[in-house]
Amino acid sequence: MEADHPQASVEAKSIGKRLEFVELAVVNQEGDKEATEEDELQRLLKPNVDELPVEPPSSVEFNFVRYFAPGLSLADFMKEGHDQYVYRHANGLCVIGLAPSHVAFKDDGGVTEVDFNVGKSDRSSMKVTGKRKRNAQHFESNSALCKVNTKDASYIVRCCVKGSLLEVNDRLIKQPGLLNSSADRDGYVAIVMPKPADWLKIKSSLISLDDYTKSRKT
Repeated sequence: MEADHPQASVEAKSIGKRLEFVELAVVNQEGDKEATEEDELQRLLKPNVDELPVEPPSSVEFNFVRYFAPGLSLADFMKEGHDQYVYRHANGLCVIGLAPSHVAFKDDGGVTEVDFNVGKSDRSSMKVTGKRKRNAQHFESNSALCKVNTKDASYIVRCCVKGSLLEVNDRLIKQPGLLNSSADRDGYVAIVMPKPADWLKIKSSLISLDDYTKSRKT
């Protein structure tokens, strides 16, 4: 048969060599993939010390995405310098507080008093219960959470995000100094749970940590 059809024999040998080439290429690709995965695993297990941060990330840096509501630049209901932060956890909860650049910290002595009795109710008296967060009140982004006082002035702290108010930090009533010493941790003001759709809307009015840092350096 090969003598009668020499062209077919040549084509068969050519196809055979091509299949061998493809098989070899597949083996090489699988080997490269395994090598790449092994390299990635080793990189994670034994990171380059030159690439490690000087200090390990804090719990806030590790667990939250940090956003900021700068006074007047994006949120028209906030006065100039009334900068606040919105730290969003992966579960959707938002921690609200005063940003380091807030004008209250520039006053002599910083914050001296925190009053949750604003609007028509005392925010500190609100008690939310159960998994369904019963009794949680719904707030708009411009709703007042509390008033912080300094020796010479007072400032309204806003909700910043539309959602359910789950908790206010009533420790600030007796320990207002927590705002001066640890505003992004023990000195947080409130915890709010926005609906996913509402979060997407308000997120566009907030700025990232990098943009906040750059804007406050200028």
